[in-house]
Amino acid sequence: MKPTLMRSTLSLAVIAVFAAGCATDPVSYVGPAGATGATGATGATGATGATGPQGVAMAGPTGATGATGSAGMQGPMGATGSEGKWVVGRAGATGATGATGAQGATGATGAQGYSTPGPVGPTGATGATGVQGVTGNTGAQGPVRVGPTGPVGATGATGAQGATGYTGSRGNTEMAGVAGATGLTGATGPQGAAGATGARGGSWTSYRDFACDSNRSILSSESNKVSEVERYLRQNPGQQIGIDGMNNSCANSVRSALLTAGVPSYQIQMGAFGNPQMRADRRVEVLVSAR
Repeated sequence: MKPTLMRSTLSLAVIAVFAAGCATDPVSYVGPAGATGATGATGATGATGATGPQGVAMAGPTGATGATGSAGMQGPMGATGSEGKWVVGRAGATGATGATGAQGATGATGAQGYSTPGPVGPTGATGATGVQGVTGNTGAQGPVRVGPTGPVGATGATGAQGATGYTGSRGNTEMAGVAGATGLTGATGPQGAAGATGARGGSWTSYRDFACDSNRSILSSESNKVSEVERYLRQNPGQQIGIDGMNNSCANSVRSALLTAGVPSYQIQMGAFGNPQMRADRRVEVLVSAR
């Protein structure tokens, strides 16, 4: 049934019902409902129309902000309720330790205080120099006489080379026996008593002094003094020398140079024998025992 015909039929039915209600003797003109007709087939869906262009959106200006209304009267404060009970739960796990903060900058080093050297003590009297023996005269050099060179002899004929002998068979390698077990270490014997310190020798006389560079090494210009000390000790084997400066790098350089030159170590003593001011000036004094 078409929609227009259905609307007409319903309108007539409504008018008939309304008229029947108004009549004194109601008459029904509505017959019984007919059977529902079969549903028609669904028509094919038409193609989707093209999308129209997007319209222009025009936003009007923002209106002025209205005035803020007056604050209403605050109501009375309600009564404070009773304090609730505190229920403390178990302690939580300890959190991880935070990273260590950056270390602050090291403060500047303060200025070095003044150093006031004490006065230099008086220099002790110089002992008497021993008498040096007279140097003997050098004898005259004898004449050198070289005889004439004799004639070179004729070279003899080369002899025939003998036949190479056979290589002998290799001998058997003897196997080394198994190493025996290491014996037990014997008990350490008791340490002997320390011997008494010998008496210090007599006075010392300055003989030579050596200058060192900033690295506490002997200057190359001082090498002739090393030879002079070595020659003196070779001519006086019973004599000893003292190098002024215990645990001093420059004094150790002088000692090493003398040992290299051939001076025996037993003829060298290290200690504080001379003027301390020379040690401050990077100089080492070599002294001779006056005994």
